[in-house]
Amino acid sequence: MAAGRMQGRGGGPAGPYGYGQPQIVVLKEGTDTSQGIPQLLSNISACLAVCDTVRTTLGPRGMDKLMVDKNDRVTISNDGATIMKLLDIVQPAARTLVDIARSQDAEVGDGTTSVVLLAGEILKEVKSFVEEGVSPHVIVKGLQKASEIVANRIKEISVSVDETTSTSSADFRSLLEKCAATSMSSKVISSQKQFFTQMVVDAVLRLDQTQLNENMIGVKKISGGAMQDSLLVDGVAFKKMFSYAGFEQQPKLFANPKIICLNVELELKAEKDNAEVRVEKVKDYQAVVDAEWQIIFDKLEDIVKTGAKVVLSRLPIGDLATQYFADRDIFCAGRVPRDDMDRVCEATGAKTQSTTTGLDPQKHLGTCEKFEERQIGGQRFNLFQGCPQSKTCTIILRGGAEQFIDEVERSLHDSIMVVRRAIKNKTIVAGGGATEMELSRYLREHARTIEGKQQLIHLAFAKALEIIPRQLCDNAGFDTTDLLTELRASHARDPKGNMWNGVDIEEEKVSNLMEKFVWEPALVKSNAISSAVEAACLILSVDETVTNQTSEAAQMMNGGGGAPMMGGRGRGRGRMM
Repeated sequence: MAAGRMQGRGGGPAGPYGYGQPQIVVLKEGTDTSQGIPQLLSNISACLAVCDTVRTTLGPRGMDKLMVDKNDRVTISNDGATIMKLLDIVQPAARTLVDIARSQDAEVGDGTTSVVLLAGEILKEVKSFVEEGVSPHVIVKGLQKASEIVANRIKEISVSVDETTSTSSADFRSLLEKCAATSMSSKVISSQKQFFTQMVVDAVLRLDQTQLNENMIGVKKISGGAMQDSLLVDGVAFKKMFSYAGFEQQPKLFANPKIICLNVELELKAEKDNAEVRVEKVKDYQAVVDAEWQIIFDKLEDIVKTGAKVVLSRLPIGDLATQYFADRDIFCAGRVPRDDMDRVCEATGAKTQSTTTGLDPQKHLGTCEKFEERQIGGQRFNLFQGCPQSKTCTIILRGGAEQFIDEVERSLHDSIMVVRRAIKNKTIVAGGGATEMELSRYLREHARTIEGKQQLIHLAFAKALEIIPRQLCDNAGFDTTDLLTELRASHARDPKGNMWNGVDIEEEKVSNLMEKFVWEPALVKSNAISSAVEAACLILSVDETVTNQTSEAAQMMNGGGGAPMMGGRGRGRGRMM
């Protein structure tokens, strides 16, 4: 029995001294290890299962997904990044798809579903090579080379703004509107595409064109009303958070007011400290009370002396200060959120102050052309318009259900990012699967010049690119086989003249989508393909998964088993005392 226990893992022959090789245990007991080709195929299958979840959300006729999280919060969306984030995937390899969806959303804002589908389709096409014994390193090398060829081809065929339109502002605006409309065509706001397209382009064009900081576009949501009731404010707008007695006596409209931003609590209770004061006479107590009042009155007087007509603070402004400002025709608002306060400071030129002493009107105060407090829906909003220091704006969204407004916000975010990228890169390509079919055709022709296994991998990559037009047809209910065959034939028949032929969802046929103004920034395509290839290569390079299971002892300590142990020890210590 002892000899049996000393044998190696495979029960090998005894060593020169009559003893077998001992079994070496490196990992903790209970650790799950899976390795080799079966594990790689398992990872690929997990990624394909995730892709099937978001597959039906692609394109103008894509369906929405309804998801309920652990807090019973309902989310209805067809945005790939949002769905991937809420899926709560536990398979380690499949989480890579979540990362590339987030990366695509952060980098370009749109194409999050496309990047997941491309990664899954690439893995599906190369899965047969893995099963036949082709080394994953050979496959990875072929995919990386094919991705480089495709990226160069996108740069060759992309159309710059100067080639399609003149440099006039009207033509440039028209280009941006078409890019925004293409992004919105697959969103919940597609029915009001014309209305929101103008709003998004106006918002982006009002930013500083050198920085194009999307954080300077604020989005506020108000339940009630219709989508058409949404509006764009040329400046900063935020909801009035809390009001004390006396606010109704304050003026609600100013022209060219001075604005002061504070991080000071203007409330009487703020002057009380944890101190003990012993007094022997009533007048001594009254002196302490008078001193507390004098401190806050000195703060208020310092603010009034600056000439400010609008006082904002991130901390509460009490009823005493509110009435004090109302008597002097000054507007005040407390508990302003940090991000709104930062946008006001950036836009008006004000500097947030943590004290009221030494205020310099020239250095610390800001201004705007117009300030007003307006009732929008069931809430009151503070609006700063005509801000001189920095270009900013605020979009106020209206809608019936909260989930609907949330989806509108996500849709507008994607369109804003697309317009922003179009301004920065100034190169566009056609959507609707036209670009993917052209890249697939080009890669097939290039594969004929390659020998060996790399040719098969290039052809597999070319076939994987066709998933975009194929899925667009499936989601729209078209005959996928006929349309895809016609599309492939048109690209092969006249590669230059039919370069931009794609799936026309409106007319259910193959059309030149560049002439139909279905435009997308070239960066959306190039970033989606490169991210998909990176994710596929990462998954193919993993041949072993090690999962450390929580030990039984740890479960006892974290669960109910630890309580009796701690309780018993506690009672023992109590008896010793």
